[in-house]
Amino acid sequence: MSDMISADLVDLDLSADTKEAAARALAARMVARGRVTDLEGFLADVAAREAQMPTGLDGGIGIPHCRSAHVTEPTLAFGRSATGIDFGAPDGPADLVFLIAAPAGADDAHLTILSSLARKLMNAEFTAALRAADSAGTAAALIRGEEPPAGEEAGPASVPGAAEDTAVAPAAASAGATAGSTGETAAASGMAAASAAEPGTSAEPGTSAEPGTSAGTGAPAEPGVPVASGRPATDTAGAGVVPGPGEPRPFRIVAVTSCPTGIAHTYMAAESLENAGREAGIELVVETQGSAGFARLDPAVIAAADGVILAHDVPVRDKDRFAGKPTVDVGVKAGINRAAELIAEVREKAARGEVSAPAHAPAGTPVERAGDATEGYGTKLRTWLMSGVSYMVPFVAAGGLLIALGFAIGGWQVDKAPSVMDHFVWTQTDSWGALLFQIGGVAFKFLVPVLAGYIAYGMADRPGLVPGFVGGAIALDAGAGFLGGLAAGLIAGGVVLAIQRVRIPAVLRGIMPVVVIPLLSSAVTGFLMLVVIGKPIASAQKGLTDWLSGLTGTNAVLLGALLGLMMCFDLGGPVNKVAYAFATAGIAVTDPSDSAMQIMAAVMAAGMVPPLAMALATTVRGRLFTPAERENGKAAWVLGASFISEGAIPFAAADPLRVIPSAMAGGALTGALSMAFGATLRAPHGGVFVVPLIGSPLLYLVAIAAGVCVTTALVVLLKGMRGQVPGSGTAGPAAHPAGAREDTGQPVAA
Repeated sequence: MSDMISADLVDLDLSADTKEAAARALAARMVARGRVTDLEGFLADVAAREAQMPTGLDGGIGIPHCRSAHVTEPTLAFGRSATGIDFGAPDGPADLVFLIAAPAGADDAHLTILSSLARKLMNAEFTAALRAADSAGTAAALIRGEEPPAGEEAGPASVPGAAEDTAVAPAAASAGATAGSTGETAAASGMAAASAAEPGTSAEPGTSAEPGTSAGTGAPAEPGVPVASGRPATDTAGAGVVPGPGEPRPFRIVAVTSCPTGIAHTYMAAESLENAGREAGIELVVETQGSAGFARLDPAVIAAADGVILAHDVPVRDKDRFAGKPTVDVGVKAGINRAAELIAEVREKAARGEVSAPAHAPAGTPVERAGDATEGYGTKLRTWLMSGVSYMVPFVAAGGLLIALGFAIGGWQVDKAPSVMDHFVWTQTDSWGALLFQIGGVAFKFLVPVLAGYIAYGMADRPGLVPGFVGGAIALDAGAGFLGGLAAGLIAGGVVLAIQRVRIPAVLRGIMPVVVIPLLSSAVTGFLMLVVIGKPIASAQKGLTDWLSGLTGTNAVLLGALLGLMMCFDLGGPVNKVAYAFATAGIAVTDPSDSAMQIMAAVMAAGMVPPLAMALATTVRGRLFTPAERENGKAAWVLGASFISEGAIPFAAADPLRVIPSAMAGGALTGALSMAFGATLRAPHGGVFVVPLIGSPLLYLVAIAAGVCVTTALVVLLKGMRGQVPGSGTAGPAAHPAGAREDTGQPVAA
């Protein structure tokens, strides 16, 4: 780590009062060292990572970090704040801030060194020593794991791990990685050996080894790897724990940790879980699925485990390996902050005999993360609903475009054409139009069942699919539509979760996922949808449709403005998706009303404004943007024209206080004008490429152009008040010095 941090990358008097300003101050030091080539581009990457999940940790630590093409070599900067900076940690502000910069193609050796730092941060002695350091050189030496420079003291706290954690050479750091990166820990060896030594024994908690048998083989541990057992090893080689005669073996847990970047949280969670395991007197082995490498746990280790902890924010690779065992599935920050609670929870599940789907039933799902147990119900509800919407959107896009093309080719009477199975003439365009229209109509019939099925899927995983689809199909038949699909999905997921909480005899567990759960959950969901809530929701759906159809004049314009604001608020995030789902639900029928098609037109027009405006702004006032932003502006032309609002995210993440309000103003104007002009759209996607399918296309383009001009003008005005940005390549104010701050606000979620 000696080449990653030096005294000039340390600021012991960090004066920033926001996390954006702190990142800017520390990044400026990296720029001065030539480690970062584009300050604004790098900060945009940091903000985008921060938007995925706050990087504040309990204990007063903030670890903003990212991979970036603007980083020349792995670099670490450290700042110490006297007042504290809010990085979103539950226990309050952070006074120790580590900015970790990794190149986009960093090698495993360097990333392993960074993971070693992440593990150190879980050591209270290490952080105490940093708080006591009286010079930048001392702090840098502490972080490198070296003795302080001659004449300098580390402070009252000792340098933890200075003797054993010599992270100077990549080889040493690599050797110190967890089981997930370089091999098994000593406890893993013990678990595997115990499994081999106890053929036929079960992994039930409390199982005792045979008298005289060993729970470990004495295999040497990897250098620098701590024994993940709460009891001391019996030999100097680091073998697994060997119980005495008649002594029950310790409880065994395997864990997986992973985070979006795979640099910090992955390894901090692993360290926290291992520390908690030692304190609890159990054997715990962690597989870190991070950037520093990924080596699967030995199958024998998994087979010998009594429980599983999955602490992750990205899908766990090969999750089905852990099926059939008591499992706790949480976000990675829970692994850092609540390790002891997770261990207690998995032990309670094992005591109750509560296990995940059996090994022969395939496990794993794209909706892998159930969420942190500390998340509120509203956050979880949004996640469940968005999972259903995300699976529904492709059906909407395919079906809607096919129907729109059918009308374009076959004329406005194509919906009256007979089935192409009975009448199809290869040489007639009407027949081809009818073919496309009818295929699109079939695709549309899946919208509500898919929505309901995957809402239930997000709640209860694979067992939720059957009752979700059944409930969605009933909602469609009952005329409950989009609202009915939402209700059916939530009901189906809730019923499955309730059934899974019932304690089932071991003999029946094998048929639960394939027979019992689908049968009971489908029956209950179907009963509720058919007898209890189906008709009331259908009435509400009809009332909403009639209200939308009756919107005229000022009311319609105001609705268009509101939808435009929502489309531009978070650029592809939850609010954007709500507006889009609302619009697509209106046209997801064979014969949508004019009002529904006007709403769809307003939503698509507003969604095109932010990227097109950013592209225009970088063209007319390039000096206000960094080289990286100007390059992003070129791509934003195509993204905006294709109705991909996410094309403006790099600009919003780097400068949200200027970009987002400007985008919302332009989007609101476009949505209002589109509704005022009466533009209609049957296709739910396509941007300018479906303009021929739009009613009043010229006025529609005028509405988009007006919004783009307004957003561009506001962005140029607001950025012009700030002045030229560093690295723009033209004359203007100098780059921000180290420690200078610019209040860029909270980055928007992608």
